[in-house]
Amino acid sequence: MTDALRPGQTIGILGGGQLGRMLAMAAARLGLKVHIYEPGANPPAGEVAYSVTTAPYDDAAALTAFADSVDVVTYEFENVPAAALDLIEARVPIRPNRQALATSQDRLAEKTFLNDIGLATAPYASLNTEAELAQALASVGMPSILKTRRLGYDGKGQARITDRHDAPAALAAMDGADAILEGFIDFDHEISVIAARGLDDTIACFEPGENIHKDGILDTTRVPADISAATRERAFGIAGTILTALDYVGVIGVEMFVSGDEIIINEFAPRVHNSGHWTEAGAVIDQFEQHIRAIAGWPLVDPLRHSDVEMTNLIGDDIDQIQAIAQETGAKIHLYGKAEARPGRKMGHVTRILGPATDR
Repeated sequence: MTDALRPGQTIGILGGGQLGRMLAMAAARLGLKVHIYEPGANPPAGEVAYSVTTAPYDDAAALTAFADSVDVVTYEFENVPAAALDLIEARVPIRPNRQALATSQDRLAEKTFLNDIGLATAPYASLNTEAELAQALASVGMPSILKTRRLGYDGKGQARITDRHDAPAALAAMDGADAILEGFIDFDHEISVIAARGLDDTIACFEPGENIHKDGILDTTRVPADISAATRERAFGIAGTILTALDYVGVIGVEMFVSGDEIIINEFAPRVHNSGHWTEAGAVIDQFEQHIRAIAGWPLVDPLRHSDVEMTNLIGDDIDQIQAIAQETGAKIHLYGKAEARPGRKMGHVTRILGPATDR
């Protein structure tokens, strides 16, 4: 492709966490350099990147120098300030694009977008005051989940409401932030589809993984998901619809609830995704190389799955299990280079090969 990056050119990544680290490793395998921009010192991605800029997102001089040093920019998390993106985009392409990022940054904008393109979500209502919360509870019902519209992840910035007595404390937990009330979905399976779209509009979807969460944080993803072939194909179609509507380039993670014959969209992340880590051990290409290929203008790979796998996050002191896990045949360990284990902190993951690929 004429727009494809050549070996030796440089990809800029906003954010230096574990996803940036894994993207940098994938880029290096393709002969591409990575420049990390991260406000925090000594980020995990910095250990494997070609270069690192340590500066805040409001440092215009640092952002300008960063943008001028790279050939395309991507990001490993959603909450990059708009002003920083404005400065970067004036100098170098950002992939995925700003529309995808802005839509995913605000839960209300995200749900409105999904409904507008004909996709189902949980019932929802935006609110700021106690009176508005009472009205939202009347329309959305209970149980329901109150969430901040921005910045929440891994169970943070949300509170469950099972009856009206929970409402004042839930609203107080939002700490004045704009909020959205989402109806609770009684689902049979929670799945996610990791999908990619290239500069040439090609779309490639990894098989859906089935997710189990604990305390609001992803615990395991198993592939194949326990869903029908028809549901799997509909999930692929949903991911493709989102990618096309956003004119998206790169990898996306789309979380869905399966309830009977219905698929309800939970949310999407405009980046590589924790639930896609199984691809490192179970498919002919992993999500990180597929993302690098997409944003660099390289051809996408048909992401065929060759094994049944289960990915388990190593959270907090789970890291202490590493020596025992290392003795398991078929266990692929991936640690993130984080110096300190804290409760709720993702320290790494392990993907266990369960056998040759089967269908459910």
